[in-house]
Amino acid sequence: MARLKETYKNDVAPALMKKFEYKSVMQIPKLDKVVINVGCGEARDNAKVIDAICSDLGQITGQKAIVCKARKSVANFKLREGMNIGAKVTLRGEKMYEFVDRLFSLALPRVRDFRGINPNSFDGRGNYSMGIKEQLIFPEISYDKIDKVRGMDICFVTTANTDEEARELLTLLGAPFAK
Repeated sequence: MARLKETYKNDVAPALMKKFEYKSVMQIPKLDKVVINVGCGEARDNAKVIDAICSDLGQITGQKAIVCKARKSVANFKLREGMNIGAKVTLRGEKMYEFVDRLFSLALPRVRDFRGINPNSFDGRGNYSMGIKEQLIFPEISYDKIDKVRGMDICFVTTANTDEEARELLTLLGAPFAK
């Protein structure tokens, strides 16, 4: 399912080259990686929560998740350094394009009352972050198999220098930005 990668080569890159008048093809922004992160505070009490999160991320992305540990101890949160508090997956290459294609064309339209993703969530350096409230929007996740509805953060890291270039790149890749 390398449809999005072919679209990038044939349609997106030439359109960006023309719009921003780059001198070299190496200046054309591209998607570098996609990071999917699930933070879970209740994992400190129940170790099986992390296993459930990792299996969900594995089903969604097709790649094994890495368990994230606490860097500092925080007494107010009853958190000690080294405790498991979440999981993340970093996607690159073919798996990244496949995930982005599934996210934009299948998963996001399944969100209730979906009007588009926030066009203002860029960080000033050409990266875009968004949050999803439940993992059920992905067709790989069965409602009967999950123990609890959890959200996730998805960060699109691009090689673009400005937010305008990154917004144009994601729009051409099929991101459904709200008008």
